[in-house]
Amino acid sequence: MRKAVENGSTSASMALRCTQALFVVSAAMSAAPAMAQTTFDVISPHEYELPVGFEPFNVFVQYATYQDDRRQYDNSGDRVDAAGLERITGMSKYVRFWSATPNIGAAWEIIVPEISLRDRAANQQSSGLGDPLTGFAVWYKPMTDLTLGLQSFVQMPVGASEVSDTNWKNLTSLFWDWRLPAGFGWTADAGAVLQGERTRDDVKPGMAWHTNQRFGWRANSWLEPFVAVDAEYADGNDGLPDSWVVDAGPGVMFHTFKNQSIAIRYATSLDGKNRVVNNSANLRYAYIW
Repeated sequence: MRKAVENGSTSASMALRCTQALFVVSAAMSAAPAMAQTTFDVISPHEYELPVGFEPFNVFVQYATYQDDRRQYDNSGDRVDAAGLERITGMSKYVRFWSATPNIGAAWEIIVPEISLRDRAANQQSSGLGDPLTGFAVWYKPMTDLTLGLQSFVQMPVGASEVSDTNWKNLTSLFWDWRLPAGFGWTADAGAVLQGERTRDDVKPGMAWHTNQRFGWRANSWLEPFVAVDAEYADGNDGLPDSWVVDAGPGVMFHTFKNQSIAIRYATSLDGKNRVVNNSANLRYAYIW
């Protein structure tokens, strides 16, 4: 696989492992001070293992997350009962990849979230399409096993009223992927989220900073267990408190076919403040053509 990248191959299996993703689907929990999932926490190993010197190709990725919001961290960092929402979220993503130069690659993607919220206490449920995102990524390979890049996305407040955040966002981050000896690999990103004023309550959330880390080991040609670590800090603003969280959990990636892969992962929170405690099951399916 690495030899194919070095030679500028258009291998589908290599392209599959280089789709990048993000997740900024807030649960619209206006009744609670806690925030929702960590930004970009849907990424998997090889998410940023991107090629250069290739013919254009397409990728479709479907993400799914089930989150149980029974607990949250309060302002003192203690775990307390939360609103008790159940969140089932999906994300459908189309990406177009092309090689800008022999040493630089680029991609443009469109992401449409699907959101379902259930309030167990009130026995109510809301669902609909969330605020869509679109943006670009550019990257280069200083050496065969290392990818470095930048991505930037705009999230538009045009989703269903029941699940829309009702404000504009910009999500910009650096990303990297490093293929290490003995089948190990490190995939990660670090960036920020800038938000506009929400029309539903005239609140302008503060800047949020996040990082997502994936450490995997390729056990064989089709199986790759990994550990995920996610962290985020958000500045308080307009009456919103500062918040932060550190999440972690195990996962496994199945390299099923040359043009497909599946990853599953469990995530929980290790510590935090003014955030929902992560208790989620996550699925990622990717297909290229």
